[in-house]
Amino acid sequence: MNNEELMNIAINESNKALKINEVPIGCVIIQNGKIIAKGYNKREKNNDLLGHAEIITIKKACKKLKTWKLDDCTLYVTLKPCSMCEAIIKQARIKKVYYLLDKLDFKKEFYKTQFEKLDIPNNYQKTISNFFENKRKNKKNMI
Repeated sequence: MNNEELMNIAINESNKALKINEVPIGCVIIQNGKIIAKGYNKREKNNDLLGHAEIITIKKACKKLKTWKLDDCTLYVTLKPCSMCEAIIKQARIKKVYYLLDKLDFKKEFYKTQFEKLDIPNNYQKTISNFFENKRKNKKNMI
């Protein structure tokens, strides 16, 4: 399948969202030229803030492949991913993303959340460092 055919499938997915009064965004993930997952927005329908087309499709792909690492996959989506979806796409290690449209000028992301690091005595630095050090050691021992 070529890029146009795959994007048309994503557009068909977006039409499913439109029919249920969701923001019409559709998504497709392929691996080795074959579709492994597709989805569309269901945020309002499911009262789920993670109900974005990209996240739904990534979760389906992970379930099908039995791994969260989608590093040999490509994602097609009708609208450029928001920052949340972009971060999840990167975490999933998806190789490439194709999108059809940039965000519309009037569709901006609004954040009111403040993040503040607390500077209090704790042993968490040691805990997290030891965890990753042990992971690296175990990985080397497996080779």
